Amino acid sequence: MQLSEIIKAIEAFAPLSYQESYDNAGLITGNPTQNITGALICLDSIEEVIDEAIREKCNLVIAHHPIIFSGLKKINGKNYVERTIIKAIKNDIAIYAAHTNLDNIEHGVNSKIAEKLGLKNCSVLEPKSGLLKKLVTFCPSDKAAEVRDALFKAGAGKIGHYDECSYNLEGFGTFRAGEGTKPFVGEQNIQHQEPETRIETIFPSQLQSTILKALFTSHPYEEVAYDIYPLENEYKQVGSGLLGELEDPLDELAFLKNLKTSLKTDCVRYTALTGKKIKRVAICGGSGSFLLKNAISAGADAFVTADLKYHQFFDAVGKILLADVGHFESEQFTGEIFYDLLMEKFPTFAVRLSKTNTNPVNYL
Repeated sequence: MQLSEIIKAIEAFAPLSYQESYDNAGLITGNPTQNITGALICLDSIEEVIDEAIREKCNLVIAHHPIIFSGLKKINGKNYVERTIIKAIKNDIAIYAAHTNLDNIEHGVNSKIAEKLGLKNCSVLEPKSGLLKKLVTFCPSDKAAEVRDALFKAGAGKIGHYDECSYNLEGFGTFRAGEGTKPFVGEQNIQHQEPETRIETIFPSQLQSTILKALFTSHPYEEVAYDIYPLENEYKQVGSGLLGELEDPLDELAFLKNLKTSLKTDCVRYTALTGKKIKRVAICGGSGSFLLKNAISAGADAFVTADLKYHQFFDAVGKILLADVGHFESEQFTGEIFYDLLMEKFPTFAVRLSKTNTNPVNYL
C-alpha cells in the first residue's frame, strides 16, 4: 500500500496539530506516494534499527522519537543522526515519527502506561486549550436534522464522552436572490423570509476542512451562511500526563515494587516515603517534571515519570511519592499502540515490532 494511507491512519489517531511546538513529528524521510511492503515499529529510529529494517525487508520505520529534532545544515555522517538518515535514504526506507502528538492523546502513551499499572477512571492531567472551534450555521428548519447528522458524521459535536452535541434556535432568515442564482426557496429579486434553525456545534480544529465539506454537501442553499469561532476551552481529551486510580490502594513500597515489575525497569528512583496509601496516581511518559505541580494539585498520591533532576525531588518531599522509572522504560510499550492501530486498519499488512534495544542507558 502507499505510505500516504498509513500516514492518514496514524494522523487520524494522533493528529500532528497536537504535537508540542518544539517537536518534529511526521514523515522524516520518504515520499508519501512510496509503496510500502512492510513496517518496523520502534521507539528510536537509530542506525541499528535501520539495519534491522533492511534485514526484515521493511521499507518503513515507525518511531516514537523523531530522529531529527532540529535542522541539519550538513549530512556527512559525523553523528548517529546523520548516519541514520544517510542509511535510510540509501536503502529507500521511509521514517515516520509520532511523538508528543501520541503523548497528548487520550489513548496514547500515557494510557498504555496506565494499562500496565492497572489504573482506572483515567483523565488528562493538563488538558490543552485552543484546539477547538465552534461552527454556527443557519438552514431551513425542515433540513436541520439532515445538516446536523452530516456534521456529526464528519466529527463535530463531541464534548468529552458525549457526542452529537449541538444547540439549536428557531427563527427566520431573510435574503434576496440576485440575477443568475438558483435559490432553493424564494424568487429572484424578491426578498424572501424563511423559517430557519441556527445550529451551533463544536469540533477539533484539524477537522475544519472535513466539517465544512460536510456542511456544504448537506446544506440545501446555494450560498451557505456560517461562522467559525476559535475557542479557548480546554480540550479534556488532549493534553499532558494522565491521572488514574488503582482499584485497591497499595502501600508505598508495594506500589514501587509493582511499578518496577509492571514497567520492566531495572531502577526506580523515588522520594522519601510519605506513609500514605497509594490510590490516585499521576503519570507522564518521558520527561514529565513540568507536571509535578499538576500532580500535587490534583491530589495524586504518587507521580510516575522520568528524567527528574536532583533538586526536583526536593519539591515533592512530604507532598507526593515521586518515582523516576527511566525515559526508555516509561515509553517502551509505545510500539504496541502503533501495532494495534495498524493491525486494526490493515489486518493483512506486514507489521513487526523491533527487537533492537535502543535504550542508551545501562544499569549495574
